[in-house]
Amino acid sequence: MDVTMLKPGLRLAVGLSGGADSVALTRALRDRSGEFGIVLSAAHLHHGLRGAEADRDCEFAGELAGGLGIPFHTDRVDVAAEARLAGESIEEAARRLRYAWFRRLMAEGVVDAVATAHTLDDQAETVLGKFLRGAWTEGFSGIHPVVEFAEGRIVRPLLGVTRTQIEAYLGNLRQGWCEDGSNRDLAYTRNRIRWELLPELELWNPRVKEHLAQMAELARDEEAWWDAEMARLAPQMLLAGRPVRGGGRAGSDAGGIAIDVVRLGAQPAAVQRRLLRYAVEKLGVSMGFEATESLRDLAIQGRAGQRLALPGPLTAERTPRELRLSPGAAKAADSGANAEFSLAVPGEVEAFGWRFRAEGDGEAAVVRNWRAGDRVTLRYSSGPRKIKEVLERLKVTGTARQEWPVVAWRGQIVWMQGAELAAVAGIAVKAKKIDG
Repeated sequence: MDVTMLKPGLRLAVGLSGGADSVALTRALRDRSGEFGIVLSAAHLHHGLRGAEADRDCEFAGELAGGLGIPFHTDRVDVAAEARLAGESIEEAARRLRYAWFRRLMAEGVVDAVATAHTLDDQAETVLGKFLRGAWTEGFSGIHPVVEFAEGRIVRPLLGVTRTQIEAYLGNLRQGWCEDGSNRDLAYTRNRIRWELLPELELWNPRVKEHLAQMAELARDEEAWWDAEMARLAPQMLLAGRPVRGGGRAGSDAGGIAIDVVRLGAQPAAVQRRLLRYAVEKLGVSMGFEATESLRDLAIQGRAGQRLALPGPLTAERTPRELRLSPGAAKAADSGANAEFSLAVPGEVEAFGWRFRAEGDGEAAVVRNWRAGDRVTLRYSSGPRKIKEVLERLKVTGTARQEWPVVAWRGQIVWMQGAELAAVAGIAVKAKKIDG
């Protein structure tokens, strides 16, 4: 257990769900609270799920805290209703409400910090889940040992401890705990990772969980370096307003940001991606790999006058020396041969006179005109074919041929106007012509 985050005099509440991990953390901190000089309590949030089982967990947590002689804080929320209202999954809503309650306890001065019982196993599951969803490297940082909020901090002292060690510790104490039946429900992605994928990977490498946790530590340290590097580079590379004749810049460009493409092009690819994502995030938008590469291509190899539609929505415009990012969608007139539009997955976008809808779970796709060298796999063909050849068979010529739209995802064309393509795992795209 990492106790470096515990300071004498700290009023610390343990997030006590009643499960093995939180029970072990509560017992360990209670047994050593005098040694650490902390003032310990327990906090249990009833999520309004699982009926009588959740009532049992709350009662168990309260009795455990009482038996250990520590204060017990509890509250109740309706996670299912909140999830419907916010359009979130049950897991997302439960986490958001739980941390909101922890922060409220700290804001009200009840405690200074809250300890959660995340383990090395939880870390491994989180990192692997992020990888499967196509996260950026910062996603691999996983669960952070300490999270700072304005109200206080969340600490995770058990991140280096395995679930097996926890259960052995509780067995030695003859201490029971509650089992959450939903933790076996394979409808949840995390449970499939826990009970199916990780055990399979452990057959290949018994230390895979340890290695995933080490990856998280490496990623956290590298992200700290990148944060400092962006703080150094961004003021030099990001420009406000628009250039004026004779030198200097005028106005704030209506909240937009410009980037000097000459200086950007002189940077390594890793720095280019970071700067572009940093600039877009300053405007309140996050991008997946495909959208970022499209934006980088526009900045480094694009021509003046080209535009790109991004999530948010944002519009990126290439000038002779700058890449300008502006809040708002590109105008319909911009849907020409050089236009690109980001299509969230899942999500919708209108482009090229079509309304596109994507289903799936992953990074955004890009709606664009076809390019020389693009290939597609038709539904009943034996292998990929050049789009140029498909267009010849469709007898598409002239301007229509130049602006013929496709949807690209993870380097593969997954939709093409006028052609039925083979299904691609992870995404399904439907498109409907917009009348008028």
